[in-house]
Amino acid sequence: MPQNRYLTIALAKGRLAKKSLELFEKNGITCEEMKDPHTRKLIFVNEEKKIRFFLAKAGDVPTYVEYGTADIGIVGEDTILEEGRNLYEVADLGFGRCRMCVCGPPTARELLKHHEMIRVASKYPKIAKDYFYNKKHQTVEIIKLNGSVELAPIVGLSEVIVDIVETGSTLRENGLEVLEVICPLSARMVVNHVSMKMENERITALVRDMKEAAGEAG
Repeated sequence: MPQNRYLTIALAKGRLAKKSLELFEKNGITCEEMKDPHTRKLIFVNEEKKIRFFLAKAGDVPTYVEYGTADIGIVGEDTILEEGRNLYEVADLGFGRCRMCVCGPPTARELLKHHEMIRVASKYPKIAKDYFYNKKHQTVEIIKLNGSVELAPIVGLSEVIVDIVETGSTLRENGLEVLEVICPLSARMVVNHVSMKMENERITALVRDMKEAAGEAG
């Protein structure tokens, strides 16, 4: 690849992008244009460092990285697990910490314990299926939802849900609780396979600097 080639980095829109940019700034990689809340630009360039950023919906970041449109992506572990794309996961950046959990009313605890046939609602059907079928060896019916999954057990659509839990306050307000923890989650740095070979030195140095900055931030 040419010496002056830009490294392209896809960031998940929202809080993760904001926190990611703070880490890049700690390493002297700035992009003031991205901070403008009124900008309609989609691609942002740091000419000095030869780095190009773009913001994408979280679920699309692994796709951009797998296909090489982005060399590097920063996105939540939940998205990486759900999308199941072919890429390198190179760093846990430590922010955006939460948990993927099985949640429901306290009465559902017995159904989980005895491996009963139940319905599970989730925005993350792949994660839910992997957990119940491959880890718990429990046959369940998985229902894909896009909105507030907490509603599902309340109205009787499902016995439990699989969802991200940060504080648990929404669960408590709706009479639900964490019944089982599937895995911890946080922001991760992922790299395209070909980019890792062709730009190994540059990418390895950037990953190291980002890990160090994340350690300081933590």
